[in-house]
Amino acid sequence: MRDPAFVTGAPNWIDLGTPDVEAATAFYGGLFGWELVPGGPETGGYGMYQLRGKTVAGVMTVPADQGAPAWSVYFQTPDADATARSVEKAGGTAAFAPMDVLDYGRMGGFTDSTGAYFGVWQPGTNTGLGMIMESGSLIWSELYTPDVPAAAAFFHTVFGWQTQDMSYPDGSYTVVRPAGTENEEASFGGLVPLDEVPSQAEAGPHWLPYFAVDDVDATATAAQRLGGRVTAPASDVPEVGRIATFADAAGAAFAVIKPLPMS
Repeated sequence: MRDPAFVTGAPNWIDLGTPDVEAATAFYGGLFGWELVPGGPETGGYGMYQLRGKTVAGVMTVPADQGAPAWSVYFQTPDADATARSVEKAGGTAAFAPMDVLDYGRMGGFTDSTGAYFGVWQPGTNTGLGMIMESGSLIWSELYTPDVPAAAAFFHTVFGWQTQDMSYPDGSYTVVRPAGTENEEASFGGLVPLDEVPSQAEAGPHWLPYFAVDDVDATATAAQRLGGRVTAPASDVPEVGRIATFADAAGAAFAVIKPLPMS
């Protein structure tokens, strides 16, 4: 959809923390065609990545001594302060308290009860990402957690998320969707046992964004040419599509998918 209409509890923003924005721009520009719109001093240099004139992500410099390169996923809230109280009630902690970002919106950063960082975004003039579910933009998010039932309970308390276990020949997968939504097509992510995926386990609990692509194998080749690393090679997931996971040139983890056509 070209003009996303986000609902409470759905991912409405992502950003990349990296030690070298110029190098990250070369990587993601080469991989997805993203272009950087630099941030001014009023935003602390926080920039935007755009594709075909639509914002697909934010980016900021995070020095190596302040944190590892990583993608962060933000979820929509109508009241960031109320969400902060819900996080505490559910057993999470605040990485930083909700704060205003000029008139763009209000944001907060938290750690869930199983140790994974996530953010919330209360829209102001910035209502969220300008493009999702198209090639080169966010299409899915996964939480790698040591305790799937605990994570599901935490986010149910905080956002009212609904979960559904999907069975596969080699196990199950917990799909999440916003509160009060019965349509399975509204699902936006999944919960994955951390110890089941060695390539993700070394990073500890975390959210992994997926970007849609037209050709997973070609993307893998390009990622390596641009200085990235394939952490799980391209593979087909029945009834889902073809996926692969990567670390970018600085080490930030992400994934890509070419989804099967919707029936």
